[in-house]
Amino acid sequence: MSHIAAELVDALATVIDPELRRPITELGMVSSATLNDGTASVHILLTIEGCPLRSTIENDVRSALQQVPAVKAVEVSIGFMTPDQRAELKSRLGHTKKNPFTEDNTLTRVYAVVSGKGGVGKSSMTANLAAAFAAQGLGVGIVDADVHGFSIPGLFGITDSPTRMDDMILPPVVDVPGSRDKTHGFVKVISIGMFVEGNAPVAWRGPMLHRALEQFLTDVHFGALDVLLLDLPPGTGDIAISMAQLVPHAELVLVSTPQQAAVDVAERAGTLSQQTGQKVVGVIENMSAMVMPDGSTMEVFGSGGGTLLSKRLTEELHYEVPLLGSVPLEMQLRTGGDSGHPVVWSHPDSPAAQEIVSIARQLSHRRRGLAGKSLPLNV
Repeated sequence: MSHIAAELVDALATVIDPELRRPITELGMVSSATLNDGTASVHILLTIEGCPLRSTIENDVRSALQQVPAVKAVEVSIGFMTPDQRAELKSRLGHTKKNPFTEDNTLTRVYAVVSGKGGVGKSSMTANLAAAFAAQGLGVGIVDADVHGFSIPGLFGITDSPTRMDDMILPPVVDVPGSRDKTHGFVKVISIGMFVEGNAPVAWRGPMLHRALEQFLTDVHFGALDVLLLDLPPGTGDIAISMAQLVPHAELVLVSTPQQAAVDVAERAGTLSQQTGQKVVGVIENMSAMVMPDGSTMEVFGSGGGTLLSKRLTEELHYEVPLLGSVPLEMQLRTGGDSGHPVVWSHPDSPAAQEIVSIARQLSHRRRGLAGKSLPLNV
């Protein structure tokens, strides 16, 4: 940063990079900023040429500077970082191409959302849990690990591609609707669906799947997260085993419908944790009784499955596996997913949304073990 006029410092510090979620003044993006006869002239360095968010950053800079009483006009010029400047930025961000979620001092809670079989709404639960966490003001990341059946981008309406900055990937970010706080309450998403053409299938086998997931955790820069959600494919195959190796401290959230057949299969997915050394922190019963217009309920998939699964896993794993909640079968949950607007945001007063919010609150308010962790405190 060569020079910033004192009158402009505070205003420019309010401009948040849409992908990195930090002030542009901290990221070395303000090359110069001068104020002469009421005209603020600012030179901004974008990380790469062809930055998809160039207009957003430029407009945010203009808006921020126009709030300064001494500024009558704003001139913004755009440049691009040199390789050395990008290397300095990556160093400042702490991006080392290591998996940050295995570090001993990480404070990010990692939840793997799993199911025994497909069609139980596991991805919908992942997306809506993320939306509920973000609505609490938390920074949330999602790794769409269901490589063959990726759906998370569509559930959030994401059409943007990740930004490549040399060997670092910046994931698309979704904000809580109506929120003006760009440093809290967001969801960052990475999915193989962002790297394929249209609706092309991904026909990969075990080693390639493992490598792709590893890159999601090492090459993608999520920054500081409160919660990371892993949307795993159904069953106990390659990806479930790879994720247990790549993120061994991830805790499992098991999703099932009330149906007996689904419960039996989900039980097997839960007991896999005995082999991987992970912990099942709870069960979500999805598609429970539908509330009819006259107030009565219809149990399309039966009832009691979540309670039964909780009881079975508690007995088999020898620790309590609670039923976190029963999410009713609801039209808005489906339409929200189809439109890319999670029901937690689009219909927050609906029974399904309220139940998911309750589940997210239980998960975010669980006691965190800090024994042996190095905290980022300066004494």
